[in-house]
Amino acid sequence: MDLSSKRVLVTGGDGFIGSHLVELLAGKAARVTALALYNSFNNWGWLEDLPCLSDVSVVTGDVRDAHLCQELCRDVDVVFNLAALIPIPYSYRAPSSFVDTNVAGTLNMCQAALRAGVSKFIQVSTSEVYGTARYVPIDESHPLQPQSPYSATKIGADAIAQSFYCSFGLPVTIARPFNAYGPRQSARAVIPTIITQLASGREDVSLGDTETTRDFTFVKDTCAGMAAIAGMDGGCGEVFHVGSNFEISIGALFTLIAELMGSKAGIRHDESRKRPENSEVLRLWCNNEKLAAATGFRPRTSLRDGLTATIQWFREADHLRRYKPDLYNV
Repeated sequence: MDLSSKRVLVTGGDGFIGSHLVELLAGKAARVTALALYNSFNNWGWLEDLPCLSDVSVVTGDVRDAHLCQELCRDVDVVFNLAALIPIPYSYRAPSSFVDTNVAGTLNMCQAALRAGVSKFIQVSTSEVYGTARYVPIDESHPLQPQSPYSATKIGADAIAQSFYCSFGLPVTIARPFNAYGPRQSARAVIPTIITQLASGREDVSLGDTETTRDFTFVKDTCAGMAAIAGMDGGCGEVFHVGSNFEISIGALFTLIAELMGSKAGIRHDESRKRPENSEVLRLWCNNEKLAAATGFRPRTSLRDGLTATIQWFREADHLRRYKPDLYNV
């Protein structure tokens, strides 16, 4: 499917990945509607800064509202469902909020998309659904392990979406990105945590578990992978990974970022930043061969190049002031 001139809806368009996806789709001449979470300030999140904003229709609302979802999906060709609560530590505090948004919100979107007769429904998942890897690299057949309320609700959301494919023929494909990073990422993630503390001149950077490993993918590659999934022929009812096929420990990641920023800072281990023992995902490493075989897509940005671009963005004063490096943002 050629996405140019297609009517595309991006829920969660005001967020980190969502705003980059909106930017990519607008660049492909898609007719993009972006859903931003309603707030009384009429703030559209990261969409506010997009140079292509004049080419995007922004709607404020909430996927927990089934009636709004029906309106959003009317006359839409492709849906990218990114709307979700994502901070894992916050899911320990407010699990019911995650169920309401991630599971019930996805149900609302699936029902609306089915009624509207959309051509493609891309349910955006997360590698957190796998928990600690039982084998590596992780392929799409790896068992699901809900090690946090967040991951449990994303497993539930994916299951709801897949059930609508099996039960009603909704053309659902699951895009399962591994750890995206880049400009505009929230402070709760580890890479902004490291960069903002170093940029503020901290001599010791507070981190949790530094032995865990992750597969980091530059956000522009993540979005390009999701666009490739939407554009492919077939694939309905299937899961496709978007990842780099490279793992790195958080400790080694810190060393690389410190090198790129010219810092001699050390690590201060902060127990409050660690997950409960059985909830910590110790290892994630993506097998990205299925998507490559289906579409030819592979990430183009090396970790070093992606981090360099990310550091440059965070170092700009107007960007850095949005973050609070002295606070642990759950």
